[in-house]
Amino acid sequence: MRHRSLLVLTTVITTGALTLTACGSRDGESKDNGGGKKTVVVIGVDAPLTGSLSALGQGIKNSVDLAAKTANKNNEVPGIEFKVEALDDQAVPASGQANATKLVGNKDVIGVVGPLNSGVAQQMQGVFASAKLAQVSPANTNPSLSQGDNWGKGEFKRPFDSYFRTAATDVVQGKFAAQYLFKDAGKKKVFVVDDKQTYGAGLAAIFSEEFKKLGGEVVGTDHVTVKETDFSSTADKVKSSGADSVYFGGQYPEGGLLADQIKKTGANIPLMGGDGIQDPAFISASGEANEGDLSTSIGYPVEKLPTAKQFIEDYKAAGYKDPYAAYGGYSYDAGWAVIQAVKAVAAANGGKLPDNGRAAVVEALGKVSFEGVTGKVAFDQYGDTTNKQLTVYKVEGGKWIDVKSDTFNQ
Repeated sequence: MRHRSLLVLTTVITTGALTLTACGSRDGESKDNGGGKKTVVVIGVDAPLTGSLSALGQGIKNSVDLAAKTANKNNEVPGIEFKVEALDDQAVPASGQANATKLVGNKDVIGVVGPLNSGVAQQMQGVFASAKLAQVSPANTNPSLSQGDNWGKGEFKRPFDSYFRTAATDVVQGKFAAQYLFKDAGKKKVFVVDDKQTYGAGLAAIFSEEFKKLGGEVVGTDHVTVKETDFSSTADKVKSSGADSVYFGGQYPEGGLLADQIKKTGANIPLMGGDGIQDPAFISASGEANEGDLSTSIGYPVEKLPTAKQFIEDYKAAGYKDPYAAYGGYSYDAGWAVIQAVKAVAAANGGKLPDNGRAAVVEALGKVSFEGVTGKVAFDQYGDTTNKQLTVYKVEGGKWIDVKSDTFNQ
């Protein structure tokens, strides 16, 4: 079973009870099976648990919950009982910031998994950093979160040492998409649309630059507004542009409707997007057939990874009513990374979490390395995942079907 061989860090954990002074309250102690005391340590989760993106948010929450339950069941860190506190940000930056403040204020919280949206993460990072509280996102892809605002100029500076992610960035995803659309799909004239949000606009810009570098032409651009439903003017622009394809930077609620309205103009061309549209709801949002539409997503299909077999079985057995969705495997790995950091910190401190437990976990995360659900889990000097695997999906027969998986090297 994968959780028995996850930790590559060489550690020896004592079997005595752990004490936690700075980040776990003794009020949270509970009896273990041996009659000793266990210290409750909380892994926070921030995600959109309600609203249009709740399908993704619930998958994140449940997958972290499964990681905590697995750790408890197997006594992964002797003396520690992991619990999860999940907060709903509704994909709203201000809500995410408020949630970050709440999680920081809970002294039992040792690390946080989330959020889903890069724009929400921008408002949370500083709050966590000021408290030296680790944050591991399973889904953020905007490069500036880890490499600074000037990454596009070749100036890389990590803004916050407490920020990590198990998802590949848009630098990788946008270029990968452009290469597939130009080289594999043979499309030369693309119309680019984004939703004006941090994730969507950033992804569209990276895609456009790479597509033009390859020799393709961006024949037009436009923007849509989140939560609106009438994109007919944009669809008309696409039709009249002569584009042979569309690239959309945004999420599936708007992406599905945009694809539908473009096809209703008679423009029988594929729409491609990033992992934000790679959800069944993208297909169901359209009244027109989505056959041929494309998306990229981080990693390889979880269902086809030998490393994910146990996760899929355990998730099903746990009886969660919502699927693990696009980021389930990355969420489990993010939660497990926090657990392994706690394990390493305790081992280095004689079986006890030190007074500066939060800061110590941040430092330990940078050294974590294990075989996770999604493959090798480790972080580089910016806190970014070292896993650069991606997949292109195509809508066939009303479902997303993977058509190409590869490791991006550039």
